[in-house]
Amino acid sequence: MRTLIGYFLRQLFVYTLLCMGTFLMLRSILPYTAFKDTIGFLQFKQDYVHLWWWNTAFYIHVFSAVLALMAGFTQFNRNLLASRRGLHRWIGRIYAYDILFINVPAGLVLAVCANGGWPGKLAFLVLDSLWFIFTYIAVAAVRQGDLSRHRAFMIRSYAMTFSAIMLRTWKIVFSHTLQIDPVMLYQIDAWMAFAPNLLFAEWWLRRSARGRTHFLTAQISHYSGSINK
Repeated sequence: MRTLIGYFLRQLFVYTLLCMGTFLMLRSILPYTAFKDTIGFLQFKQDYVHLWWWNTAFYIHVFSAVLALMAGFTQFNRNLLASRRGLHRWIGRIYAYDILFINVPAGLVLAVCANGGWPGKLAFLVLDSLWFIFTYIAVAAVRQGDLSRHRAFMIRSYAMTFSAIMLRTWKIVFSHTLQIDPVMLYQIDAWMAFAPNLLFAEWWLRRSARGRTHFLTAQISHYSGSINK
């Protein structure tokens, strides 16, 4: 019973966090539907807003990131996976195609033009590269029938997807708690957007692996004891 309650509380925490993050993300991008170059982040990119290729990459990235966030959000629901496998696969394809062929290419364009000097550019280049690699490995794994590897790399991929939310979250936190140069603040924010996410994903995967190992050990001990009796 305690294990069941703990599992329920963990799932509730994760889905509450994802719901809040998705809502905040949607709220933050709504102003950009006006397509004005003096709104929000675009105020700080006046050297680029007149360039069609940068503008195209920006709007593709902003709106397609929300699609990836919402599509990935549903992929960790075990009930959906168990009862609607076809739907799970279709949403998974949308998520993967969005990242591999739309979001990462647009993100790389923005990364080379990012604020924060070379530390800021490097952070977003690393983020986009990891995002692509994790998603690609997850897709390759499921095609090979390796569901355990698929799940692990989907978690890593979604940790990178969730950086869209954390980038904005850490910016709010840092701007209200740190009195530092805006360029340095953006550099820190760029790395904090995804590095803690990745560390959390690795911790979660290791913890889950230990939990499965303990469960199997307990089951083996139980059956061994039954046989010996």
